Amino acid sequence: MERLDNGSPLPAHLRGGIVALGNFDGFHLGHQAVVGGAVERARAQGRPAIVATFDPHPKRYFQPQTEHFRLTTLDQRARLLAAAGVDAMLVFTFDAALAGLSARGFAQAQLGAILGAGGVVTGNDFTFGKGREGDVTMLAALGEELGYSAQVVAPVTLDGETVSSSRIRRYLRDGDPRGAAKLLTRPFAIAGAVQHGAKLGRTLGYPTANMDLANYLRPAYGIYAVRGRLADGRVLDGVANLGIRPSFDPPIELLESYFFEFEGDLYDQVIEVALIDYLRPEAKFDSLDALKVQMDADAAKARAVLAL
Repeated sequence: MERLDNGSPLPAHLRGGIVALGNFDGFHLGHQAVVGGAVERARAQGRPAIVATFDPHPKRYFQPQTEHFRLTTLDQRARLLAAAGVDAMLVFTFDAALAGLSARGFAQAQLGAILGAGGVVTGNDFTFGKGREGDVTMLAALGEELGYSAQVVAPVTLDGETVSSSRIRRYLRDGDPRGAAKLLTRPFAIAGAVQHGAKLGRTLGYPTANMDLANYLRPAYGIYAVRGRLADGRVLDGVANLGIRPSFDPPIELLESYFFEFEGDLYDQVIEVALIDYLRPEAKFDSLDALKVQMDADAAKARAVLAL
């Protein structure tokens, strides 16, 4: 899959493609339906399938002080889109120039001039243009004028409720990664470089791979059963603390993962840690001995959960 941005000309072989348009943060069941519709239509018409997304997220652009909410990085999204059969991902840089475009201006400049879109596929809640003036009805009307067809994919529901990124975030904040995984069709995973820490885990027999949470949504702080994917492709079961480590000063927000039966150096490697199950909230212990006893119990519980 090719990865492009709107600052460079679109390669000729990608013009006239069927474009799935949206943020697609998380690439959950609803997003998969939109992208799947675009891929199916593209294959039927012999056109390339393109996903056009935005970075930064418009919400981050307009509300820079808002709390962290991202479910996927662009790299994670690109891997998921490639697996879904997409030919190219085009990232629109969401800046003042893009934010200032009218709905018509966006359709003409981005869908027309840049993409030469033959068709556009969106969810029914898609909006575009300055002040979010454009909706799917306007998108279709502009398409008739500018030469692209528009298709709207109906919302996907699960357990009687619409699948949405907001619903996934709620599950994660409530300490329910399994609920989130049902909507994502995979566990929520945090990717990042392993960094050096105070190496306190080594003294307790639990050397950890420490990662910054960066711009990801903050799930409930606590202890998780996890699966880590290493840079070399190996997948390892483990247990992790996500939070501020209340037993140690100063409090530092980290994801600290201990992988069972692993020996080696992961420093500076980019790994991905999937949250499988929530075991308990963070707690402060009066002594390292008490903490060690609890860590042993957490590791045993994580092993049991991951063996199911």
